[in-house]
Amino acid sequence: MDQLEKAGNDLLEPLKEFTAARIALGRAGSSIPVRQSLTFNLAHAHARDAVYSELDVQKLSGELAELDLPFLQLHSKAAYREQYLQRPDLGRQLDDISADLLSGHHAPADIVIVIADGLSATAVNNNSINLLKVLVPRLLSAGLKIAPICLVKQGRVAVADDIGAQMLSGLSIILIGERPGLSAADSMGAYLTFSPRPGLTDESRNCISNIRTHGLSVKQASKKIFYLVQEALRRKLSGVGLKDNEGLPGDRAALY
Repeated sequence: MDQLEKAGNDLLEPLKEFTAARIALGRAGSSIPVRQSLTFNLAHAHARDAVYSELDVQKLSGELAELDLPFLQLHSKAAYREQYLQRPDLGRQLDDISADLLSGHHAPADIVIVIADGLSATAVNNNSINLLKVLVPRLLSAGLKIAPICLVKQGRVAVADDIGAQMLSGLSIILIGERPGLSAADSMGAYLTFSPRPGLTDESRNCISNIRTHGLSVKQASKKIFYLVQEALRRKLSGVGLKDNEGLPGDRAALY
């Protein structure tokens, strides 16, 4: 049995070059080797830390100012982290102060971009501005009007529906920290929703996932987001009805 297991591990070993997933860990008695056990515990600690990390509003605000991008600082109805984790519904709505702040920003725009902590503020702190440096110039070059960027503490994906509706935006993009795993605690997702409004559910959105240094690069992500933005505005829809057909031959793309 040990020889068979070793042979299986040898076959899987080349795959480690292409994935951070835990494969071919080996075995020590009835358990895994000490080094692999310690690595697992460290990854679990990183994941827990990511869940409780805080959105660095001061850093993000400074970087947005350097990019000459107007922004607003908002907060969901979840007053603190434990409440955010226990009451997902509160993270989907703005608190009263933030709603009042938005009331002065009703100039229609093509797109509103939201940055929220989600389940890993670390991911957003590390990746959101680098993505915007590539994405925003593309959007502006296409003649699209962008509303003030919204930084939301204790926010979930659907908070962008509330913001988009109040700001009269045709489309919302929210950059948010994804649920951390044991191989990635800094993964950011981008969710795109056409005609955002309260009450929408996940089938109304498109998601670009795993945006991080060792995942989908900001250059690749911005290209995908820009393509989906153009298609969403052209076809006036998003979600399950909008596929990422970029790069498909014309006859294949017509099938979707």
